[in-house]
Amino acid sequence: MRQYSGNRIGLAIVGTILLVTGAYAYLRGQNLLPGLAPRAKVLPDAAAESIAAQPWMLWLLALTLLVLALVSLRWFLLSLGWGRRGARSGTGTAMLCVGLKDVEGLTGAAVRVVGDAERLNVHLACPSSADVGTIVNKLDREIVGRIRREVCEDDRGAVVRLHVRR
Repeated sequence: MRQYSGNRIGLAIVGTILLVTGAYAYLRGQNLLPGLAPRAKVLPDAAAESIAAQPWMLWLLALTLLVLALVSLRWFLLSLGWGRRGARSGTGTAMLCVGLKDVEGLTGAAVRVVGDAERLNVHLACPSSADVGTIVNKLDREIVGRIRREVCEDDRGAVVRLHVRR
């Protein structure tokens, strides 16, 4: 299973619940559901009167729902992989992990080839207890050069991001 499938499943569940709830509220408000009393209300009388007394509440509700929809759309697009550049390199990631096998608590490692092997992106996350100087030295002298020779052309650039967790 891919890494971001949890986001997709979560979005599918939330979207389905919101869609069913919205369709039910619309159909019930329009009196299109059989078996319900005529003019069935979605909101209780007290809530409907308070909203009708202050019409700005409808605008606030509409704006809040619009912002929620835009945030959900952004989450969905990012979970699909839009916004990420390059293609994952399993070979490069494996070489990175083997080269840093003596680092305790390594929490994340990824290698991406951006463009037509124009650049190599290396992402690494390690705990604050790790010796960052040793990691950077190994990356600079040994590992990145080997990965670059294996995955893309040796003369291409490489960007290394090292994230030290608290």
